[in-house]
Amino acid sequence: MGTPAVAARRGTAADYLELTKPRITLLVVLMALVGFVMGSPGPTAPGGLLAALCGTGLVAGGASALNMLFERRTDALMERTRVRPLPSGRLKPSEALFFGLAVSAVGLAELYWLSGSLAAFFALLTWVSYLFVYTPLKRRTSFSTIVGAVPGALPPVIGWAAARGSVDHGTFLLFAILFLWQIPHFLAIAWMYRDDYARSGLPMLPVLDAEGRITGRQALANSVALLLVSVAPAAAGMAGRVYLFGAVLLGLGFVATAGRAALLRSLPAARTLFLASLVYLPVLSGLLLADRR
Repeated sequence: MGTPAVAARRGTAADYLELTKPRITLLVVLMALVGFVMGSPGPTAPGGLLAALCGTGLVAGGASALNMLFERRTDALMERTRVRPLPSGRLKPSEALFFGLAVSAVGLAELYWLSGSLAAFFALLTWVSYLFVYTPLKRRTSFSTIVGAVPGALPPVIGWAAARGSVDHGTFLLFAILFLWQIPHFLAIAWMYRDDYARSGLPMLPVLDAEGRITGRQALANSVALLLVSVAPAAAGMAGRVYLFGAVLLGLGFVATAGRAALLRSLPAARTLFLASLVYLPVLSGLLLADRR
Protein backbone atom coordinates (compact mmCIF):
# COMPACT_ATOMS: atom_id res chain seq x y z
CA MET A 1 0.00 0.00 0.00
CA GLY A 2 2.79 2.44 0.90
CA THR A 3 5.08 1.64 -2.03
CA PRO A 4 3.81 4.34 -4.45
CA ALA A 5 4.12 7.01 -1.75
CA VAL A 6 7.66 5.90 -0.91
CA ALA A 7 8.57 5.90 -4.58
CA ALA A 8 7.12 9.40 -4.97
CA ARG A 9 9.12 10.67 -2.01
CA ARG A 10 12.28 9.12 -3.42
CA GLY A 11 11.52 10.69 -6.79
CA THR A 12 11.02 14.11 -5.24
CA ALA A 13 14.24 13.79 -3.26
CA ALA A 14 16.09 12.89 -6.45
CA ASP A 15 14.61 15.92 -8.19
CA TYR A 16 15.77 18.25 -5.42
CA LEU A 17 19.22 16.65 -5.58
CA GLU A 18 19.28 17.21 -9.35
CA LEU A 19 18.57 20.89 -8.74
CA THR A 20 21.93 21.16 -6.99
CA LYS A 21 23.82 19.93 -10.11
CA PRO A 22 25.73 17.32 -8.08
CA ARG A 23 28.66 16.94 -10.47
CA ILE A 24 29.32 20.66 -10.60
CA THR A 25 28.88 20.95 -6.83
CA LEU A 26 31.34 18.10 -6.33
CA LEU A 27 33.90 19.93 -8.47
CA VAL A 28 33.34 23.10 -6.45
CA VAL A 29 33.91 21.18 -3.21
CA LEU A 30 37.05 19.56 -4.62
CA MET A 31 38.53 22.92 -5.52
CA ALA A 32 37.60 24.37 -2.12
CA LEU A 33 39.46 21.42 -0.59
CA VAL A 34 42.53 22.27 -2.67
CA GLY A 35 42.34 25.87 -1.53
CA PHE A 36 41.92 24.92 2.13
CA VAL A 37 44.82 22.46 2.18
CA MET A 38 47.15 24.75 0.25
CA GLY A 39 46.17 27.70 2.40
CA SER A 40 46.62 25.91 5.73
CA PRO A 41 49.68 27.35 7.50
CA GLY A 42 50.32 24.01 9.22
CA PRO A 43 48.75 20.56 9.26
CA THR A 44 45.23 20.56 7.83
CA ALA A 45 42.55 20.84 10.54
CA PRO A 46 39.93 18.14 9.80
CA GLY A 47 37.10 20.00 11.53
CA GLY A 48 37.84 23.24 9.76
CA LEU A 49 38.14 21.47 6.43
CA LEU A 50 34.80 19.70 6.91
CA ALA A 51 33.06 22.93 7.83
CA ALA A 52 34.48 24.75 4.82
CA LEU A 53 33.54 21.97 2.41
CA CYS A 54 30.01 21.60 3.77
CA GLY A 55 29.33 25.33 3.65
CA THR A 56 30.81 25.72 0.18
CA GLY A 57 28.86 22.73 -1.11
CA LEU A 58 25.60 24.10 0.27
CA VAL A 59 26.13 27.52 -1.28
CA ALA A 60 27.06 25.92 -4.62
CA GLY A 61 24.04 23.62 -4.51
CA GLY A 62 21.69 26.46 -3.64
CA ALA A 63 23.08 28.65 -6.42
CA SER A 64 22.64 25.81 -8.91
CA ALA A 65 19.01 25.35 -7.86
CA LEU A 66 18.30 29.05 -8.39
CA ASN A 67 20.17 28.97 -11.70
CA MET A 68 17.88 26.16 -12.84
CA LEU A 69 14.91 28.26 -11.74
CA PHE A 70 16.08 31.27 -13.75
CA GLU A 71 16.86 29.16 -16.83
CA ARG A 72 13.84 26.85 -16.77
CA ARG A 73 12.35 28.26 -19.99
CA THR A 74 15.64 28.01 -21.83
CA ASP A 75 16.18 24.49 -20.48
CA ALA A 76 12.78 23.49 -21.90
CA LEU A 77 14.07 24.23 -25.42
CA MET A 78 17.21 22.11 -25.16
CA GLU A 79 17.27 18.37 -25.68
CA ARG A 80 19.78 17.68 -22.92
CA THR A 81 18.01 19.82 -20.29
CA ARG A 82 14.29 19.60 -21.06
CA VAL A 83 13.84 16.64 -18.69
CA ARG A 84 15.18 18.54 -15.69
CA PRO A 85 12.77 18.85 -12.74
CA LEU A 86 11.48 22.36 -13.56
CA PRO A 87 10.95 22.28 -17.36
CA SER A 88 9.43 18.80 -17.05
CA GLY A 89 7.00 20.03 -14.38
CA ARG A 90 8.08 17.61 -11.66
CA LEU A 91 8.85 20.53 -9.35
CA LYS A 92 7.17 23.93 -9.15
CA PRO A 93 9.15 27.17 -9.47
CA SER A 94 8.11 28.16 -5.95
CA GLU A 95 9.56 24.91 -4.59
CA ALA A 96 12.88 25.49 -6.37
CA LEU A 97 12.96 29.10 -5.14
CA PHE A 98 12.43 28.15 -1.50
CA PHE A 99 14.88 25.26 -1.72
CA GLY A 100 17.60 27.31 -3.41
CA LEU A 101 17.31 30.23 -1.01
CA ALA A 102 17.16 28.01 2.07
CA VAL A 103 20.17 25.89 1.11
CA SER A 104 22.19 28.97 0.14
CA ALA A 105 21.34 30.74 3.39
CA VAL A 106 22.30 27.75 5.51
CA GLY A 107 25.59 27.42 3.64
CA LEU A 108 26.48 31.08 4.01
CA ALA A 109 25.56 31.11 7.70
CA GLU A 110 27.59 27.95 8.32
CA LEU A 111 30.62 29.45 6.59
CA TYR A 112 30.29 32.70 8.52
CA TRP A 113 30.11 31.04 11.93
CA LEU A 114 32.55 28.17 11.39
CA SER A 115 34.93 29.34 8.65
CA GLY A 116 35.05 33.08 9.12
CA SER A 117 33.62 36.19 7.54
CA LEU A 118 36.17 36.28 4.68
CA ALA A 119 35.26 32.78 3.49
CA ALA A 120 31.56 33.69 3.71
CA PHE A 121 32.23 36.89 1.76
CA PHE A 122 33.88 35.04 -1.13
CA ALA A 123 31.08 32.47 -1.11
CA LEU A 124 28.52 35.27 -1.30
CA LEU A 125 30.51 36.92 -4.09
CA THR A 126 30.47 33.62 -5.99
CA TRP A 127 26.72 33.26 -5.45
CA VAL A 128 25.87 36.81 -6.55
CA SER A 129 28.16 36.90 -9.59
CA TYR A 130 26.98 33.48 -10.78
CA LEU A 131 23.27 34.22 -10.47
CA PHE A 132 23.00 37.92 -11.22
CA VAL A 133 25.91 38.57 -13.60
CA TYR A 134 26.77 35.37 -15.46
CA THR A 135 23.29 33.84 -15.72
CA PRO A 136 21.57 36.85 -17.38
CA LEU A 137 24.59 37.47 -19.62
CA LYS A 138 24.26 33.97 -21.10
CA ARG A 139 21.23 35.20 -23.03
CA ARG A 140 23.01 38.29 -24.33
CA THR A 141 26.64 37.68 -25.24
CA SER A 142 29.22 35.00 -25.94
CA PHE A 143 31.51 36.77 -23.47
CA SER A 144 29.39 35.24 -20.72
CA THR A 145 31.77 32.27 -20.77
CA ILE A 146 34.63 34.49 -19.64
CA VAL A 147 32.45 36.27 -17.09
CA GLY A 148 31.19 32.95 -15.74
CA ALA A 149 34.74 31.74 -15.26
CA VAL A 150 35.14 34.29 -12.45
CA PRO A 151 32.63 32.75 -9.99
CA GLY A 152 33.74 29.36 -11.27
CA ALA A 153 37.31 30.09 -10.14
CA LEU A 154 36.43 31.33 -6.64
CA PRO A 155 35.98 27.99 -4.76
CA PRO A 156 39.72 27.59 -3.96
CA VAL A 157 39.67 31.19 -2.72
CA ILE A 158 36.84 30.27 -0.33
CA GLY A 159 38.83 27.30 0.94
CA TRP A 160 42.03 29.31 1.33
CA ALA A 161 40.22 32.08 3.21
CA ALA A 162 38.60 29.51 5.50
CA ALA A 163 41.96 27.95 6.34
CA ARG A 164 44.02 31.10 6.79
CA GLY A 165 41.57 33.93 7.37
CA SER A 166 43.31 35.96 4.66
CA VAL A 167 44.32 35.76 1.00
CA ASP A 168 47.67 36.26 -0.70
CA HIS A 169 49.47 35.52 -3.97
CA GLY A 170 48.93 31.78 -3.62
CA THR A 171 45.19 32.30 -3.61
CA PHE A 172 45.30 34.13 -6.92
CA LEU A 173 47.49 31.48 -8.53
CA LEU A 174 44.84 28.86 -7.75
CA PHE A 175 42.17 31.25 -9.00
CA ALA A 176 44.07 31.82 -12.26
CA ILE A 177 44.58 28.10 -12.89
CA LEU A 178 40.90 27.33 -12.45
CA PHE A 179 39.84 30.40 -14.44
CA LEU A 180 41.95 29.46 -17.46
CA TRP A 181 40.97 25.79 -17.29
CA GLN A 182 37.30 26.66 -17.60
CA ILE A 183 37.57 28.40 -20.98
CA PRO A 184 38.59 25.38 -23.12
CA HIS A 185 36.41 23.14 -20.92
CA PHE A 186 33.23 25.14 -21.54
CA LEU A 187 34.06 25.91 -25.17
CA ALA A 188 34.28 22.16 -25.76
CA ILE A 189 30.87 21.68 -24.12
CA ALA A 190 29.40 24.53 -26.15
CA TRP A 191 30.77 23.00 -29.35
CA MET A 192 29.36 19.59 -28.49
CA TYR A 193 25.90 21.01 -27.83
CA ARG A 194 25.88 24.03 -30.11
CA ASP A 195 22.72 22.92 -31.92
CA ASP A 196 20.96 22.85 -28.55
CA TYR A 197 22.29 26.28 -27.64
CA ALA A 198 21.25 27.65 -31.03
CA ARG A 199 17.75 26.22 -30.60
CA SER A 200 17.40 27.92 -27.24
CA GLY A 201 18.73 31.26 -28.51
CA LEU A 202 21.86 31.32 -26.33
CA PRO A 203 24.69 33.13 -28.21
CA MET A 204 27.52 30.82 -27.22
CA LEU A 205 30.73 31.34 -29.19
CA PRO A 206 30.50 28.04 -31.16
CA VAL A 207 26.95 29.07 -32.20
CA LEU A 208 28.12 32.42 -33.57
CA ASP A 209 31.39 31.03 -34.94
CA ALA A 210 30.01 28.54 -37.46
CA GLU A 211 33.40 27.42 -38.81
CA GLY A 212 34.89 27.13 -35.33
CA ARG A 213 38.06 29.08 -36.08
CA ILE A 214 37.66 31.64 -33.29
CA THR A 215 36.47 28.96 -30.87
CA GLY A 216 39.50 26.83 -31.62
CA ARG A 217 41.91 29.73 -31.23
CA GLN A 218 40.35 30.70 -27.90
CA ALA A 219 40.58 27.14 -26.57
CA LEU A 220 44.20 26.84 -27.68
CA ALA A 221 45.27 30.26 -26.37
CA ASN A 222 43.79 29.63 -22.95
CA SER A 223 45.31 26.15 -22.73
CA VAL A 224 48.75 27.67 -23.48
CA ALA A 225 48.16 30.32 -20.82
CA LEU A 226 47.08 27.57 -18.44
CA LEU A 227 50.33 25.69 -19.05
CA LEU A 228 52.34 28.78 -18.17
CA VAL A 229 50.33 29.64 -15.07
CA SER A 230 50.21 26.06 -13.83
CA VAL A 231 53.97 26.04 -13.20
CA ALA A 232 53.74 29.18 -11.04
CA PRO A 233 52.96 27.31 -7.78
CA ALA A 234 56.33 25.58 -8.06
CA ALA A 235 58.08 28.86 -8.79
CA ALA A 236 56.33 30.42 -5.80
CA GLY A 237 57.48 27.64 -3.48
CA MET A 238 53.99 26.19 -2.97
CA ALA A 239 54.91 22.85 -4.58
CA GLY A 240 58.01 20.89 -5.53
CA ARG A 241 59.62 19.29 -8.55
CA VAL A 242 57.18 16.40 -8.79
CA TYR A 243 54.33 18.84 -9.21
CA LEU A 244 56.34 20.92 -11.68
CA PHE A 245 57.15 17.91 -13.85
CA GLY A 246 53.55 16.70 -13.76
CA ALA A 247 52.14 20.17 -14.50
CA VAL A 248 54.34 20.52 -17.57
CA LEU A 249 53.38 17.09 -18.90
CA LEU A 250 49.69 17.63 -18.24
CA GLY A 251 49.83 21.10 -19.74
CA LEU A 252 51.57 19.96 -22.90
CA GLY A 253 49.02 17.19 -23.33
CA PHE A 254 46.15 19.62 -22.82
CA VAL A 255 47.67 22.10 -25.29
CA ALA A 256 48.07 19.33 -27.85
CA THR A 257 44.44 18.29 -27.40
CA ALA A 258 43.23 21.89 -27.72
CA GLY A 259 45.44 22.34 -30.79
CA ARG A 260 43.92 19.25 -32.37
CA ALA A 261 40.42 20.58 -31.67
CA ALA A 262 41.36 23.95 -33.19
CA LEU A 263 42.74 22.24 -36.28
CA LEU A 264 39.99 19.69 -36.88
CA ARG A 265 37.01 21.71 -35.59
CA SER A 266 34.89 18.58 -35.31
CA LEU A 267 32.53 17.08 -32.76
CA PRO A 268 34.88 14.16 -31.93
CA ALA A 269 37.78 16.57 -31.39
CA ALA A 270 35.64 18.75 -29.11
CA ARG A 271 34.58 15.70 -27.14
CA THR A 272 38.21 14.64 -26.74
CA LEU A 273 39.09 18.12 -25.46
CA PHE A 274 36.21 17.94 -23.00
CA LEU A 275 37.36 14.54 -21.69
CA ALA A 276 40.95 15.79 -21.47
CA SER A 277 39.77 18.70 -19.34
CA LEU A 278 38.03 16.28 -16.98
CA VAL A 279 41.29 14.39 -16.53
CA TYR A 280 43.53 17.45 -16.32
CA LEU A 281 42.03 19.30 -13.35
CA PRO A 282 41.77 16.49 -10.76
CA VAL A 283 45.20 15.09 -11.68
CA LEU A 284 46.82 18.53 -11.43
CA SER A 285 45.03 19.12 -8.12
CA GLY A 286 46.20 15.77 -6.80
CA LEU A 287 49.80 16.54 -7.73
CA LEU A 288 49.58 19.92 -6.05
CA LEU A 289 48.28 18.42 -2.81
CA ALA A 290 50.73 15.52 -2.86
CA ASP A 291 53.77 17.75 -3.44
CA ARG A 292 52.69 20.66 -1.27
CA ARG A 293 55.48 22.63 0.35
